[in-house]
Amino acid sequence: MAAFRATVLTLYPDMFPGHLGASLAGKAMERGDWSLDTVQIRDFATDRHRTVDDTPAGGGAGMVLKPDVLARAIDSVAADTRPRLLMSPRGRPLTQKRVRELAEGEGLVIVCGRFEGVDQRVIDARGLEEVSIGDYILSGGEPAALILLDAIVRIIPGVMGNASSGLNESFEHGLLEHPHYTRPQVFEGAEIPAVLTSGNHAAIERWRMEEALRLTQERRPDLLSRD
Repeated sequence: MAAFRATVLTLYPDMFPGHLGASLAGKAMERGDWSLDTVQIRDFATDRHRTVDDTPAGGGAGMVLKPDVLARAIDSVAADTRPRLLMSPRGRPLTQKRVRELAEGEGLVIVCGRFEGVDQRVIDARGLEEVSIGDYILSGGEPAALILLDAIVRIIPGVMGNASSGLNESFEHGLLEHPHYTRPQVFEGAEIPAVLTSGNHAAIERWRMEEALRLTQERRPDLLSRD
C-alpha cells in the first residue's frame, strides 16, 4: 500500500508539521509511512499586494477568503482521488468512524480557512467536504487540521508499535473507554480494583465492558442512542 499523503493549503505553512513532527507520528514520517506537504494560498494571489481576502457581500464584520485565489491554490495540487476537506465549524462533526475511513485511503487534501470564512462558490465548485472538530471557534483551520491528521496518522499501519492499541479506545465501539490503572497497587489510599489483578481474564473483560457502559451513560448518553 502506498504511503498516506497529506497536502495542506494554508496561509501559515510554518505551523506544519507542528507536533506531528515529533513522537510516533514524526518517526513514521521519517520512515516514509506518511508524508505532509503544504501549499501557501497567498502564492496564488495575482495583485501586487498578494490579497487573499475581501469584504463580505451584503456587509458585516470580518473578511472572506476569495474564491479565485483559493481555487487556483486547490487546482495546483495534482489531480487524484484524495478527498478534499475544509476545516469548518459548520461542518459535519468528525467521528472515529470517519477517521478510520480516511486512514484507509491514499491521503487527503485539507483546506485551512481564515477570517470569517470561505466563499461558498469555491466550496461548491471544488467539492470541499466541510469537517468540524467541535462546537467552538478557532482562529483558523490549522489547529483543526493538525488534530485531524493526528487522529488519522496514529492508526496508519505501522505507526503505533502495538497495532491493537487503537482498537479498544473511546469511540471505536460506540462507547467511552473503561478506566485504566497501573502500579503502585495502592496510591494515596486508593487500590487498583481487585478484579484487574485476579488473573481472571473473562471477569476482567466483563468489568471493562460494564465500566465502559457506565461511563458512557454518565458522560455521553448520546452515543448509546446512535445506530
